[in-house]
Amino acid sequence: MADTVQYSLLGWIPLLPLIGAILNALFGRMMPKKVVHTIACGAMLVAFAFSVVSVLKLAGGGVSDHGHTTYAPLVHRYFTWFAAGSLDVQASLWLDPLSAVMILIITGVGSLIHIYSIGYMSEDPSYARYFTYLNFFVFAMLMLVLGDSMLVLFLGWEGVGVASYLLIGFWYEDEAKAAAGKKAFITNRVGDFAVVLGMFLLFQMAGTLAIPEVREWASMLSMEQHHAMGGMLTLITILFFIGCTGKSAQIPLYVWLPDAMAGPTPVSALIHAATMVTAGIYLIARMNFLFALAPTTMMIIAIVGALTAFFAATIGITQFDIKKVLAYSTVSQLGFMFLAVGAGSFFAGVFHLMTHAFFKALLFLGSGSVIHGMHHEQDIRKMGGLKKYMPITRWTFLLGCLAIAGVPFFSGFFSKDEILWYALSNHSALGGLHLGWILWGLTVLTAGMTSFYMFRLYFLTFEGECRADDETKSHIHESPWTMTVPLMVLALLSVAGGFIGIPHILGEPLGLPNLLHDWLHQVIAPGEALFTHKVGEGMAWPAMAVAVAVGLGGIALAYVKYGRGHDPTGDLEKAGKGYLFVHNKYLVDELYEATIGRGIRVAGQVSYQLIDRVLIDLLMVRMWGYTAKLGGEVLRQFQNGNAQRYAIYTLFGIAAVLFYFLT
Repeated sequence: MADTVQYSLLGWIPLLPLIGAILNALFGRMMPKKVVHTIACGAMLVAFAFSVVSVLKLAGGGVSDHGHTTYAPLVHRYFTWFAAGSLDVQASLWLDPLSAVMILIITGVGSLIHIYSIGYMSEDPSYARYFTYLNFFVFAMLMLVLGDSMLVLFLGWEGVGVASYLLIGFWYEDEAKAAAGKKAFITNRVGDFAVVLGMFLLFQMAGTLAIPEVREWASMLSMEQHHAMGGMLTLITILFFIGCTGKSAQIPLYVWLPDAMAGPTPVSALIHAATMVTAGIYLIARMNFLFALAPTTMMIIAIVGALTAFFAATIGITQFDIKKVLAYSTVSQLGFMFLAVGAGSFFAGVFHLMTHAFFKALLFLGSGSVIHGMHHEQDIRKMGGLKKYMPITRWTFLLGCLAIAGVPFFSGFFSKDEILWYALSNHSALGGLHLGWILWGLTVLTAGMTSFYMFRLYFLTFEGECRADDETKSHIHESPWTMTVPLMVLALLSVAGGFIGIPHILGEPLGLPNLLHDWLHQVIAPGEALFTHKVGEGMAWPAMAVAVAVGLGGIALAYVKYGRGHDPTGDLEKAGKGYLFVHNKYLVDELYEATIGRGIRVAGQVSYQLIDRVLIDLLMVRMWGYTAKLGGEVLRQFQNGNAQRYAIYTLFGIAAVLFYFLT
């Protein structure tokens, strides 16, 4: 492990958004809106500047080693959090190449979303509260990716859960929006409990929760030790993965993410692109050295990722809410990332995380621009022809669609093709079946569906004739510069961002290095070293050609169906039962409600009757009252004011005493 470098500037990166949140929480109501957003956006921009400086400091300390560069991590220690026995937890930050990528995404894209929010939320009466929550969200995510131990990471992990609850349910006066916030919070608690159990078991085995020390412990395991504790390693990694399915919305805990659209659109962009949903991918990539020792877990991750990608894409095809389409797209794209890390390519997962942050933030902010221009209309059946009214939004949204569809040389093409290649190269087998071809076929089909539903969304929103009513048409307008400038910056990143991770098969003939893979090598090498990915170089180009052809075919199909003036107004009414079943999200929410939800309510009623009413209310409270009352009734028979009866009691008492002593 490379020597660490103490670097105090690192400590300010998460503190600045926290300070912004505190200032707006305490004084925001008393300050003009201009001061509120200046504090919030200023904190983010300075944090981004400090992040850039810190990453340059990290890069400047690189030392070449066997063809790869090793970077000495930057460390900042705040204080000793607590010490108990052999557990010594420092509140410390750790910046290495992986966390460097994450903080640039979080603070960079986060800053653009904050600036965008100035225009989008300008008329909201809870302006200061909004920016308070937004700053706090970024603080929590930065603690998650910079924490040098599992406990500091988990502090940020729980922090983004709380912040997401506050932001998704931001308009809590609306019962449905408040319920969406609670749904996100409760669903994530299921996964978070699994992470806690995983940390307990990890500490029992490794004797530490400091990530560098756990990595060193894992690297020292002998083959015999690995075999002896293989079952425990599988259990720990599965528990961590369950937590990841909650934060990163995978089957079966994905159900909260589509409902998270209840929050303001910039919140959707922040949650779905740069922060919360990437936490699961980050955790697996960070602990790659542990996951790679549990091949069963890796196979489960790959299968769940591929199934989630396909499942969510089918739902996305049938939605008419502009934000719901993008929500299911996010679930699907996260499935691609999980497939990548499950197939052993932690680099491909992080690479797609990065490119996805660019084009998905662009698409969500573009949808917010449309909603803002359409006076909060979200149904794409009531849109159409918006390219005449919103040219900047239209062109930037189109570039985002091209990127997510994997059109050659856009950012999504490079990262998605990398994932498809590693899926094909996967050597796992299940019941005698070679999973590589199955996973590849499923994800290529999913990629085609992605192209189809994204261009369905584009054509129904921006092309053809406007289907809005005359009143809405008269007010449609392009968004202000605070919203369009972030769109243009993200569009540029969506177009060119993939070139820093250009795959070997494409980069080598052109003499272009894979800069991102080289940058991440020291972090991901321990995990990737345990996997071999070879199907044969001759298969690489045909596989890429098939993926590109399927993606372009999805765009062509969307154009034929929706790009030539199609009116979707009556599509749902004309649809068959199968289409309606998928449109209703396979009734998964209803299934959960009928089984888990009802089961929890019944268990709650039984617990209420047995524990609250019987154990606590009756046995522990009322019993003492009944006992005192009964005792009083008995004693009253002896203390009734009748002197003759007292005399008789006295004689009986004297007689009993004499009998005892005389016999």
